[in-house]
Amino acid sequence: MITLLRIDDRLVHGQVAYAWTGALGANVILVSSDVVVNDEFKKMTLSLATPSGVKLLCKSIDDSIDFLNSGDSAKAKIFVLVDNSLDALRLAKGIKGLKAINVGGMRMQQGKKMVTPAVAVDQGDITNFREIESLGVEVEIRQVPSEKKKRLQNQ
Repeated sequence: MITLLRIDDRLVHGQVAYAWTGALGANVILVSSDVVVNDEFKKMTLSLATPSGVKLLCKSIDDSIDFLNSGDSAKAKIFVLVDNSLDALRLAKGIKGLKAINVGGMRMQQGKKMVTPAVAVDQGDITNFREIESLGVEVEIRQVPSEKKKRLQNQ
C-alpha cells in the first residue's frame, strides 16, 4: 500500500527519512528512478540515509509500477520517492488508485521559477502537474507532514 508518493530531488535525506517516514508509519521507502536503479554509488548513499528498520528499494519506473500494482506491495506501507515531475507523471499514469502526489523539493535551476521557498518549476513541470491532475490525482505541496497542504494550482 502506498502511504505517499513524493517528488523530492534530494530523494532520501533527513527530512524524508525521519519526519515523513515516521509520520507515515512507512516500513519501505521505494526510490523510483531509471537513473538511480543503475547507480550503485547513489544507491549506497541513499541506504545510509534510510532509517533503521525501514527497507530501501530502488526500482526503475516500469518495475515500480509493476510492483505497486501487484499483490507483493499490499502488506507493506510504502513511501514512494521520485526526483522529478516526469517520473511522477509516469507513475500516476501506471499506478492503480493513486490519489495524491506531494511536491516537497524541486531546487532552482536555470529556466525555472520559484513557486514556494522549496519548489521551483518550469513549463514542463507545470504541464506534467496539469496532466497528473487531469488523471484525478491531487498535486499538493508540503515540506513536512505538519504543514497544511497547499494546492499547486494556487501557487
